[in-house]
Amino acid sequence: MQNLVQEKVNQAISILSEYHIDAWLTFVRETSSGGDPVLPLIYGHDLTWQSALIITRSGERIAIVGEFEAETVRRIGAYNQVIPYDQSIRAPLLESLSKLNPNQIAINYSKNDVLADGLPFGLYQVLMGYLSGSQLADRIVSAENVIAALRSRKSPAEIALIKEAIQTTAIIYRDTFDYAKPGMSEKQLADFMQSQLDIHRVEPAWEMEHCPIVNAGAQSAFGHVSPTDMTIKPGQLLHIDFGVKQAGYCSDIQRLAYFLTPGEDGPPQAVQQGFNTIVHAIQASVWAMKPGLPGKEIDKIARDIVVHDTGREYMHATGHHLGRLAHDGAGVLGPEWEKYGETPNYILEAGHVYTVEPSLVLEDYGMIAIEENILVTPDGAEFLSDPQTELIVKLL
Repeated sequence: MQNLVQEKVNQAISILSEYHIDAWLTFVRETSSGGDPVLPLIYGHDLTWQSALIITRSGERIAIVGEFEAETVRRIGAYNQVIPYDQSIRAPLLESLSKLNPNQIAINYSKNDVLADGLPFGLYQVLMGYLSGSQLADRIVSAENVIAALRSRKSPAEIALIKEAIQTTAIIYRDTFDYAKPGMSEKQLADFMQSQLDIHRVEPAWEMEHCPIVNAGAQSAFGHVSPTDMTIKPGQLLHIDFGVKQAGYCSDIQRLAYFLTPGEDGPPQAVQQGFNTIVHAIQASVWAMKPGLPGKEIDKIARDIVVHDTGREYMHATGHHLGRLAHDGAGVLGPEWEKYGETPNYILEAGHVYTVEPSLVLEDYGMIAIEENILVTPDGAEFLSDPQTELIVKLL
């Protein structure tokens, strides 16, 4: 992870140059109580006292930290100046910024991107108090674009780690569908998958209480909800949403199976047609993905297919960034709904990793949803997960 931090700090320098921003300041304190989401990318540890990480487009990398954390910063090797302090950060912070004399100082606030909005309002007031009376206070701008680019543009090393998490997830899914049988509860299936986390020495990609999300049949509650005592039944769908965090990077994959009733030789027509619709929506939207398109255009492709085939619209984005978090980065493959702000207008770039996950609900059978993990390439896009194109059919 130390090499990754060095890599991302160097990447930040080129991003600052691209956006013509002279300096980026990440200002934090007591991060073990809830730190800035960007910190794992540019530091990789917690910080206790007020700390300032300053990166400039000219290549300066300055860390102003409490004396007790200075050696840790030095060992990371990402910052060429480490300035320790004891009583107050005010003087070294003002001195460093004054020497740099930047025209803009980007700080971590954002209206659109929660992962770029890491500076709490109280700490913002502290920072502005330090800058008060200097010309620096008038040079503050949002670091939203810088952080969005840094999180979203995955390096080859990051992509390799995401692929490893996906491979582990595929193994767990294989073993889970081999294990699943009618009469098992959602909780039993979730317990099995969580036991596999220990076997593979990985973590859940999101909150353990509903990782995995398990939906057994039409009466199961869909969404970010914990598994229940509801059981797998013949003639019903089994839908699972699951991901792992491995070496700091996540997968996020959904898979689907149908359990035959006695006498059935295949899934009902409605189930097969619904499954085909979702596969078509995924394949068409991934085929269309390429650098330069806004996320809303990819969403529209998948959404239009589902609406055309079913007359119903799913009430969520078609996809989101994937990386250090299951929901990572700023842009979404989504419609221009108010809750998404400007994020559907963010542009796809080579190195972005997205999920693609349209869905529909069949009242008599359950949730039909598949989720694939996709890498945007210079010429288009490719599946990082082996796509599910055949419905898993389980016998009694």
